Amino acid sequence: MYNTIFNVHKVVVILFLLIYLIKTILLLTNKNEQLKKFSKTFRIPEMIVSFLFLATGIYMLIKAPEVSMLMVLKLVAVFASIPVAVIAYKKMNKGLAVLSLLLIVGAYGLAEVSKKKMGQGKEVAAGADGKALYDAKCTLCHGADGKLGSAGASDLSATDESADDIARIIKEGKNTMVPVVMSDEDAKAVAAYVLTLKK
Repeated sequence: MYNTIFNVHKVVVILFLLIYLIKTILLLTNKNEQLKKFSKTFRIPEMIVSFLFLATGIYMLIKAPEVSMLMVLKLVAVFASIPVAVIAYKKMNKGLAVLSLLLIVGAYGLAEVSKKKMGQGKEVAAGADGKALYDAKCTLCHGADGKLGSAGASDLSATDESADDIARIIKEGKNTMVPVVMSDEDAKAVAAYVLTLKK
């Protein structure tokens, strides 16, 4: 379910950005008639995209393993961009339109940075065992017993993956899981520990 919502969110974010990019370009190039026509033609689709953008974002926020400062900044940028955009296009204010677009693009950038940081986890001493590495890097989403399932994480207690496949997934990521930064040796140690979580 989470993966489906995540994929829908990615698509609607791109559509949302595209709509506001087109509207901003039309406003900045003084094509007011085309802007009015575009806004009228895409009024309903824009409302649907905006609703899906917010609904899927709220769902993913609820399912997030933790709320970081980057996530808070992203939310502030998104929620600030909405009234700014409404005022900008209603009053045909170019400065506010650009500000709104920058807030949306900034929120997207913050989401990407936050996603990359999730794969970092806590620092662990070199040569640590698989359990220590798992506790530091994996419990946030998978939980101590592998069953947490936060942010779409797989139930590791029911995995059919081999140790090599688990190590590869750790290093490369899969679905909503971002790659985890660790050596091949550490990934193998974590994979061996993950297999001990199986029922």
